[in-house]
Amino acid sequence: MTVSRTWVPLKFCSSTAHRRSAPVKKPVGKPRTKQPKKVKFITTEIRCQEMSKGGLAYEVILAEPVGVPVPRRADSPEKTPSVEEIQEKLKAAEERRRSLEASKMAAIAQKMAKIEEASKFRSEQTNNFIASTKEALDAKMDSHEEKREAYINELRARLKDHLEGVEKTRLTLEQQTAEVYKAIEEKMNTAAAQRDENIKKMLERLREHEEQVRKVRSGNQERYQQLETSIQEKLAQAEERRLQREAGQREKLRNHSQKLAEARSTVTAKVEEITKDIETKLTAAEQKREQELQKKLDFVKKEERRAELVRQNKSARADTEAAPTCG
Repeated sequence: MTVSRTWVPLKFCSSTAHRRSAPVKKPVGKPRTKQPKKVKFITTEIRCQEMSKGGLAYEVILAEPVGVPVPRRADSPEKTPSVEEIQEKLKAAEERRRSLEASKMAAIAQKMAKIEEASKFRSEQTNNFIASTKEALDAKMDSHEEKREAYINELRARLKDHLEGVEKTRLTLEQQTAEVYKAIEEKMNTAAAQRDENIKKMLERLREHEEQVRKVRSGNQERYQQLETSIQEKLAQAEERRLQREAGQREKLRNHSQKLAEARSTVTAKVEEITKDIETKLTAAEQKREQELQKKLDFVKKEERRAELVRQNKSARADTEAAPTCG
């Protein structure tokens, strides 16, 4: 059975059977009534199957398969080889084996030479890398030390400037405090002097008033008593005002001293915080430097171990390859 498989679009696929007619022979002699002749038709079968979008695969079966016998080859007579032919074949096989072994040994020697050159090149590269890495690390450490010293000097200069500024502010605060104390004392002295003068004036007025009262006491005793009580009240109010003024001045002085103490405590706390921050930064930089050094040393040790493993593998391979040759 012959089968042909073809991809066609969907619109050109049809499930109807295609027919193919055989040629009809013309009649010879008298013309006869035309009779319908039997025509041989070869029917074909089409099997359609949708395989992908927009197309179909179909199988066209044309005819039944015809069995064709496969011709067999004639058996050739067996030929028995002689002893000389066997010996020649053995010699040729031995020569081929020796040539193969020689070529293998040459290839192994060439590979070993290449491996030796590669190991030498790798060791040179490793040594160069170690030397360059060490030089770069030393240069980096020197630059890091210089930068660290410069940073420490800069921080010290900043701290010195800050301490100088703090000292200046402290001196100015002390000067202002002394001036405030002096102004308060002057005010207190002037207030006391004015109070004494006011008291003296009031006493003089009281004396004058008493004299006048004595003169008019006989005629106006009740008025005298009222005036005396009002004078006593005024004196008590004046004394209370004086006491309140003194208490207010003392409160202001106490608040100023508290503010001065708070400013001193904040300045000292800030100085301690700056020093702690500097110490922590210095310790962190030192730890980071030690970590970088440890990483570099680990990397160098790892490279050395890798080179040692390569050497051991080379020596082991050379021993294993030399053992069969010696045998």
